[in-house]
Amino acid sequence: MASINKVILIGNLGRDPEVRYTPSGSAVCNISLATTRNWKSKDSGDKVEETEWHRVVFYDRLAEIAGEYLKKGRPVYVEGRLKTRKWQDKDGAEKYTTEIIAEQMQLLGGREGMGGGDDGGGGGYSRGDEGGGEAPQRAARPPQRPAASRQAPAPAPQKSATGFDDMDDDIPF
Repeated sequence: MASINKVILIGNLGRDPEVRYTPSGSAVCNISLATTRNWKSKDSGDKVEETEWHRVVFYDRLAEIAGEYLKKGRPVYVEGRLKTRKWQDKDGAEKYTTEIIAEQMQLLGGREGMGGGDDGGGGGYSRGDEGGGEAPQRAARPPQRPAASRQAPAPAPQKSATGFDDMDDDIPF
C-alpha cells in the first residue's frame, strides 16, 4: 500500500530566516512559521485562539530564495513533508526534532519592501526550479498560449444592480 507524507501550511514568519551553507556549498534555510486556529468555546462562548509554531527547512536554491524574500511577519504558503531527526545535546542526551522539509513555497500578501507595484500576490517557487543559476520559475502564473490560438476578447459585461461590477477579478483565494 502506498503512503503519503505531505504538509501544507499557511502562516506568518516568527523571525527572519537563517541561511547557512554546508561545507559543499549547498544552502540551508531555517524558518519558524506560526499558524493560528480560532474557535468559539462551547463552555463560555468566548473566542479562543491557539498558535502553533512549525520548524521549516529549505534546501539549495529554494533556501536562497527564502533567505532573500522572506522576512519576519510575512505571510507564506509552504508545502513539504515531515521529517524527524535524532541528535545529541551538549550533555550527550538523545533529542528528537520534527521539521517540515519544504518542497514548494508561495509568497503571500503584497510586495512591501520589495519594489515594484503591488499585484496582491507573490512568487511561487519549488525545489524543482533549480536551473543552474537561472532565475526561478514562477509557479503562480499559467503558461501563455500562442497568440494565434487566443480567442477574441469577450464583449464588456452589462452593469449590474449589485454595485460589484467595478471590483477586480483577482481575488487572492
